[in-house]
Amino acid sequence: MKLPNFRLAGVALMAAMIAIAMLVYWPGLAGGWLFDDYPNIVDNPGVQPSQASLPALVNAALSSPASDFKRPLASLSFAANYLATGLDPFGWKLVNLVIHLLNGVLVYLLARRLLALAAARDPRAGRDTRRHDLMAALIAGGWLLLPINLTGVLYVVQRMESLANLCVLAGLLGYVAGRQRMRAGRPRGGLALAVASLLLGTGIGLLAKETAVMLPLYAAVTEWVLFDFRRGDGRRDFAVVGLFVLTLAVPLIAGLTWMLPHLLAPQSWATRDFTLRTRLLSEARIVAGYLRWTLLPTPEALSFYHDDFRISTGLLTPWTTLPSLLLLIALAALAVAWRRRRPLVALGLMYFLGCHLLTGTILPLELIYEHRNYFASLGLLLALVPPLCALPAPGAGTPPFALARRVALLALFVLWTGLTALTARAWSSPLQLAEELAARAPHSPRAQYELGRTYIIYSHYDRASPFTRLAYAPLERAAALPGSSILPEQALIFMNARMGLPLKDAWWDSMIAKLKAHPPGVQDESSLAALVKCARDGGCPLPKERMVEAFLAALSHPDPSARLLASYGDYAWNVLGDHALGLRLAREAVARASNESAYRVTLIRMLLAEGRTTEAREALAQLQTYNLGGRLDATIAELRRLFPAR
Repeated sequence: MKLPNFRLAGVALMAAMIAIAMLVYWPGLAGGWLFDDYPNIVDNPGVQPSQASLPALVNAALSSPASDFKRPLASLSFAANYLATGLDPFGWKLVNLVIHLLNGVLVYLLARRLLALAAARDPRAGRDTRRHDLMAALIAGGWLLLPINLTGVLYVVQRMESLANLCVLAGLLGYVAGRQRMRAGRPRGGLALAVASLLLGTGIGLLAKETAVMLPLYAAVTEWVLFDFRRGDGRRDFAVVGLFVLTLAVPLIAGLTWMLPHLLAPQSWATRDFTLRTRLLSEARIVAGYLRWTLLPTPEALSFYHDDFRISTGLLTPWTTLPSLLLLIALAALAVAWRRRRPLVALGLMYFLGCHLLTGTILPLELIYEHRNYFASLGLLLALVPPLCALPAPGAGTPPFALARRVALLALFVLWTGLTALTARAWSSPLQLAEELAARAPHSPRAQYELGRTYIIYSHYDRASPFTRLAYAPLERAAALPGSSILPEQALIFMNARMGLPLKDAWWDSMIAKLKAHPPGVQDESSLAALVKCARDGGCPLPKERMVEAFLAALSHPDPSARLLASYGDYAWNVLGDHALGLRLAREAVARASNESAYRVTLIRMLLAEGRTTEAREALAQLQTYNLGGRLDATIAELRRLFPAR
């Protein structure tokens, strides 16, 4: 009996999956900006250059507030988007979709090779590789359509994640291809390709986001499962062993040596509502939950905002902590035990668990984000899809329960496609999305705040607008929810001040109490900065004594951030008229974050206004040392014009 042409069917199926993914995501491209899009893009002038000059691009590359490493490749892509389409979100989301589709193609090409390698190690598998094209297309198509990967496309700022993974997938594909060449009798060329793929994939990927540092780990587990660190003749390949000593073991030891003293210090966790211990306990439940969110998602699970998550304080508090931890240990043990019997399942589980070692362990990051599964979800599909395909191996009969397995796979594809399509449609409108996410997460302060903020935007600060009345309930609900930042109070104060309406004492009292209770986080600092800007520009007649009380509450905690100091300095100088206080706070902000040029620019302007020309010249000379690539040329030239002629 002649076998069907699986290779042609696989290519055709992959093309169909790409087309379906485009159709599913297309409505969401019409949506707007969301959450971290604002500080990273909309309110970040660095990624909004007026021209594509070298200084402007260098400034864009170093403008990201998301990380100390600045993620220059992602920021440059944002600048390119701005030059091409301005701040219309459609063009930005379209680029994200193109990156996602390119990643899907890389997943397809990688899965083909992994399937062939796994079949060669699995004695029960046939050696005919034509069916692998069909399975690879199903793996890649499922990955393109997974609802958990939606934020990597429609949440513009998460281009950082998808762009980094473009490099990771390309690097992993190149590594596997290089190792195959080495096993086929071309050791030099193969080793060169493997080394270049690891180094370039990691190096370039790190310029988009730090998660690209995981590429050597993914390559190492691929090596262990499918190549066993051996040459084609079965002997140990010490060149490959040495490669991973240099690219994985040494950086890992160096990184832990550098980070652990900082991570073990209590002040590293001061702005979080969890400690290192409670984070590790909580992440056991979170990573276990990602399994269900990926394969059997529900709208309530994929709610985007997860600040209502209950932190684990013990192995049985809540009780699901211990079972989740045992599940992860069991999966790790299963991956090791099945390395030879079911290599693709073992590799997929290792990809999933390994991916979360960076963001789901000791770093004091926020606990939950769906986009952290952008690569991890590939591992689960590698483990799940081939068994459910139940394709017959050459010369073998129909696999047991073939029909039931294929029906289950079809049902999963229908579920994934349907939920992604429904969510993408919700993302097509800022108002519809805010209402949808608030309904999915009724106990999330962020979800309720975002709904209220969206109503404010739609009100256009018109007292008579129905959206004005709608804004109060979700904002006051958000303010009262446990774990809420001062964002809701700030929004209520901002809205009423802009419209000339009374400001409730309860809003101020709640905001100040929160600032006294905990060290201010990024959202608290953003809230205070927004109120300062509105008061400084004359748009918000805010009571000065209440603003000062709020700043003093925020500054009552040890080690205030440079941003908080700069905001209070801005308020003291421009609103209170207290130049001595403003200048002192500006100096403290520069000392706290010496590499941030904006604080130095403010300090120079203040010194000049006070007639301290000599000090201003010294500060300008220090600023010039940060003028990498001429990115501050225009700013420095403008400052020089403010100096009196000698």
